[in-house]
Amino acid sequence: MEGLENRLEAGRAAMAGLRAAVESREPWSLSTAYGAEPESDWGPKEVLAHVAEMVPYWLGQVDAILAAPSEPPPAFGRVATDPRRIERIGEDRTLAAGELFDRIDRSLADVGARLRRLDPTNSARLGVHPRLGEMPVGAIFERFIVSHVEDHVRQLEEILATRSGSQATPTS
Repeated sequence: MEGLENRLEAGRAAMAGLRAAVESREPWSLSTAYGAEPESDWGPKEVLAHVAEMVPYWLGQVDAILAAPSEPPPAFGRVATDPRRIERIGEDRTLAAGELFDRIDRSLADVGARLRRLDPTNSARLGVHPRLGEMPVGAIFERFIVSHVEDHVRQLEEILATRSGSQATPTS
């Protein structure tokens, strides 16, 4: 899990490194497409609201798997069209970018602490995702948190390179 911890910390640092650039260009226009549409249509506020919501969500899913009996493997997760996910992004994208960055940093610190306590037995525990099927906890951390944060760091970097604050963001 050490490699995963290192990637998580690098993603956390990269996200924090984008804070000043995002905040200095506020206000950002809000996209009308923030549900299950392609995330490429999102602006910084939608990306940040999503990351601030999804990191603690997936950590909670891992904790639920570890607290449940291992047989049969417990169900976990959701799909992109989950109404609570979309509602939360819609609400939180109106917050100041600084508040969203603070939430992201706190929740990534929580994930890092959880990863450091994860032993090989618990890393191998299985959960059943509604679309992907059986997944071990280690793979859940990798796919739904670590890689996901890395992807959204790249997305924010691309947005910052191509858009300015108060500029209309594309919609679907």
